[in-house]
Amino acid sequence: MNRHEQGLAERRRELVERSAAQRTALAVAAAPLVRKAETLDRVVAYVRRNPVVAALAVGAVALLGPRKIFALGARAITLYMLFKG
Repeated sequence: MNRHEQGLAERRRELVERSAAQRTALAVAAAPLVRKAETLDRVVAYVRRNPVVAALAVGAVALLGPRKIFALGARAITLYMLFKG
């Protein structure tokens, strides 16, 4: 193996190591978002298994409107976070 090939092999090794470190850092940083997405996925799966819940949710949006639902949801999340911690 000549010097050029050795240099390329060393550069490749460095890039692979840096890529692995970045991938690990990204996975650690994304962990809270992944947990929240898993929670949302469980809620959606529950609603799909229970059509009555889906009908109630659609009815609430139709009666109250999306803005009111969003405002109530924001308050509920705030209260949940307040009492959770």
